[in-house]
Amino acid sequence: MSTNFEQLERELLDAVEAAGDLVTLEDVRVAALGKKGRVSELMKGLGQMAPEDRKDFGQAVNRLKERVSDALNARRAALEAA
Repeated sequence: MSTNFEQLERELLDAVEAAGDLVTLEDVRVAALGKKGRVSELMKGLGQMAPEDRKDFGQAVNRLKERVSDALNARRAALEAA
């Protein structure tokens, strides 16, 4: 499974920054981290991977998820303060 994590991260972070209100931000969160979100779909692919590839891929997905979550929280705080 070949995934360009940097490109996906940039797309998701750009979408977070572009969210102009809390409703739009929630839509971005669901699209990225929701049950059928882009990051969640990557996690589902772990079960089909060879065990030796699973660890590195899983760690990369978790780092991506953490960065996107942090960006969402920061943007939410900024929007609520505005």
